[in-house]
Amino acid sequence: MRNALEKGGVDVLQGMSWSEERSREVDFSLAHTIVNHAVFIRQDSQPVKSLEELKGGKIAVHRDGIMHDYLSRQNFTDQLILTDTPADALRLLSAGSTDYAIVAIVPGMYLVRELKLSNLVPTLRNVATHRYCYAVAKGNEELLSRFNEGLAILRKTGQYDTIYNKWLGVLDPQGLHWQIVIKYAAMVVIPLLLLLGGFALWSRMLHRQVALRTADLTREIAERKHAEEELRLNQQQLVQADKMAALGVLVSGVAHEINNPTGLILLDIPILKRAQVDTARILEQYYALQGDFAIAGIPYSEMKEEVPRLLEEMQEGAKRIKRIVNDLKDFARRDDAGDQTFIDLNNVTRMALRLVDPTIRKATHQFHSDLSEEPLIVRGNAQRIEQVVVNLILNACQALSAPDRGITVTTGSNATLKAAILRVRDEGVGIAPEHLSRLTDPFFTTKRESGGTGLGLSVSAGIVKEHGGKLSFDSTLGAGTTVTLILPITGEERNV
Repeated sequence: MRNALEKGGVDVLQGMSWSEERSREVDFSLAHTIVNHAVFIRQDSQPVKSLEELKGGKIAVHRDGIMHDYLSRQNFTDQLILTDTPADALRLLSAGSTDYAIVAIVPGMYLVRELKLSNLVPTLRNVATHRYCYAVAKGNEELLSRFNEGLAILRKTGQYDTIYNKWLGVLDPQGLHWQIVIKYAAMVVIPLLLLLGGFALWSRMLHRQVALRTADLTREIAERKHAEEELRLNQQQLVQADKMAALGVLVSGVAHEINNPTGLILLDIPILKRAQVDTARILEQYYALQGDFAIAGIPYSEMKEEVPRLLEEMQEGAKRIKRIVNDLKDFARRDDAGDQTFIDLNNVTRMALRLVDPTIRKATHQFHSDLSEEPLIVRGNAQRIEQVVVNLILNACQALSAPDRGITVTTGSNATLKAAILRVRDEGVGIAPEHLSRLTDPFFTTKRESGGTGLGLSVSAGIVKEHGGKLSFDSTLGAGTTVTLILPITGEERNV
């Protein structure tokens, strides 16, 4: 692959260790990982404390890898047993063909586990440390800057730590020595006890003083808290308004540019999937006659399973991009209420139920609707209110843990409030109390892993507010959730 990079066969290598010699041949990005290399031995071997102790032994190492270069410079050339892969080096060591194997610690521990080489252990964990980077052809500064910018974004947003912990956090943390624990505990506990003692004495004195001024201070504190709360709310509203304005400008500028390539992907992938199915028969015949062969450097016996999965993941990813862009577009135009007329909330609910009927049937066998017999006339935009009802029902379907859990949709009126009321009740997993107040916050979602964007309820809340209404939530963990939509009744008789 290094030759392919130098000859223009590939544009970039995902991982290559930096060295002075290599930097004369290719250009490196900023390091995305620091790789520590370890000496692996068999469990019945004597532990190694320094590189010098390897003198006289056979050392298995990956051919042309960074440790091959490093050990050659350290005059270990005659002792090296070169292998095609790090896994081969560990296999030779496990079989007793070499005395040592030097492999990067994280992939080394992974290979020991996956290959079930239970007789191997790392002994010298930091024999060498190297920066692990992306590599591009010499002089390709434009591509290199794109990768450096991407790495910077990952670190800034916290995604780098998430990825690193998920894929590279395979080593158990080192335990703390008991003497260190006692030392730091003493450094913390003793000052803390002194601080608590002083605080207790001060608290008693303060309590006596506060008792003399309780009445005046209570009023003063109440007024101050009220002023601070108003200030905090005003600041939050200003910050939120600024965010929404910025988001609107961003969405209008990029939605079209994102949708075009996404549309091409969604059009092209089904063609590729059909082409893959058609060519699979020819490849299977060749495989049966000629045996296994490589495609893109991977054996066909593995690739034939991977290609359909990759195409499916690409299609699902493109669909999710399109959903996110559509949600963002809806969110950006949340202040646009559109043309409002007199509509019947019952008719809007029936239209919404027809739209999501396939989803309801798939999610539950226990669906019930009880719509008011009398018309519920409200003033609003039918399509926008229908969007809210559809979103509430879809959320209810997604909350169900099994098809035998039910959903109930009811409509009615409240004479005291002079309002039309829609309730969507599900017997789903429920919502944690600490999350209820944040349900309509932009980008807040408890369903991120299943594709949620956190915009559905935020958009719905904005639409309801435009119509002078209100959304409320009542939920119990494990028992279900009830969402109530309240819209003012016009009090006028109109044909709808």
